[in-house]
Amino acid sequence: METSYLLILVLLLGLMGATVPVFMALFFTGTVGLVFLLGIDPQIVIEVLYRSMDKFALVVVLFFILCGNIMTTGSIVQKLIKTANCLVGFLPGGLAMAGILACGFFGAISGSTVATVVAIGGFMIPALIDNGYDEQFSVGIMTTAPNLGIIIPPSIAMILYSMVSNDPLEALFLTGFIPGILIMAAMSLYAYFYCKRRKYPTIPRPSFKEILAVLRESVWALCLPVLIFGGIYSGLFTANEAAVVACFYAFFVEMFVHKDLKLSDVRKIIVSSSVTSATLLSIVAGASVFGEYLTFEQIPNKIANAVVDQIHSPWVFLLAVNILLLIVGMFMDIISATLILTPIFLPMLGPFGINSMHFGLLMTINLGIGYCTPPLGVSLYISGAAVNRNLLYVSRAVMPTLLIQIAVLLVLTYWPDLVLFLPRLVYG
Repeated sequence: METSYLLILVLLLGLMGATVPVFMALFFTGTVGLVFLLGIDPQIVIEVLYRSMDKFALVVVLFFILCGNIMTTGSIVQKLIKTANCLVGFLPGGLAMAGILACGFFGAISGSTVATVVAIGGFMIPALIDNGYDEQFSVGIMTTAPNLGIIIPPSIAMILYSMVSNDPLEALFLTGFIPGILIMAAMSLYAYFYCKRRKYPTIPRPSFKEILAVLRESVWALCLPVLIFGGIYSGLFTANEAAVVACFYAFFVEMFVHKDLKLSDVRKIIVSSSVTSATLLSIVAGASVFGEYLTFEQIPNKIANAVVDQIHSPWVFLLAVNILLLIVGMFMDIISATLILTPIFLPMLGPFGINSMHFGLLMTINLGIGYCTPPLGVSLYISGAAVNRNLLYVSRAVMPTLLIQIAVLLVLTYWPDLVLFLPRLVYG
């Protein structure tokens, strides 16, 4: 390893170890590499910062963040949970299964794991405990199920991956449906057998009339994902436009139909969404400066050549990448990791014959699992705060369902046709 590469690596790890915010660590490391090691004009750094945020693809992220905050403030979330509970609540483990299903519904609108764990987990964990479910089981299942927020489209992580890889976003979205359904089914089966063995209480089976009443009450909420995906794949509007349509629809429903959103809430929603969006853009900008240094040094190509020389089997390569991404997810947020690692991995996919959309889905799931792994898993801290438990307790609680998600990940890793079935069916 060249001395300059070692210096950059030590500087980056040192800044992160000193708890410097990730976007600042990436920015300072990239700037040192460009200006002081390569002798690039500092003006280039300013241009990279501007160029990284001047991308139309980021509009869809900002509006989906706004849409998620509107739904969290209003009653759409509660209606989604009520619908899910009506459909499966009478089964053993039905309330836990309803929480998993609600995470899938909410993920199909918000595109964010953090938003899902706050909106669904914050409501469902106390509800499960109050209904006689074991606390550790409740915390574990409702901490990991929100990972569906970035797997089932629209996914903020997939949007950023598409921005770097130039894969068509609508087709990339389609890769997330089958994996999301598989994870929901696997976790629901686990909840069913676990709760049946423990003989947890269930609600009476609702009548057809009661189901219709709940669906009628929730129809406006259930139409939101239909509007988003129906509009995108019918060609009525693009993914970027779908985010704007979803915001206006959610605002109209909460303000004028459900009447749970007040004008006084609008300012709070906009400010909260702006802060989240600014945080995201800061990470994008910092990662772009660091990525520019990697590009100038041609590090992605050098790593690709070294890996291809050492590994000859695509199976071994994918296994090694999965392990690496799971480790990276423990220490780095999904946005930074996607923006930094995607340019490094893309040159390696061609020699191994790996489809870039398949790889994008694997990267999303791997890094999404990082939300539930210590020491920096955000979901662990959010769920821990909900039950006033420490990181160690929550980390133990998530292990069974986390292993289920990793098992599904391995199936998807070595069965690419399953991941690519819908994109090929729709786009050929």
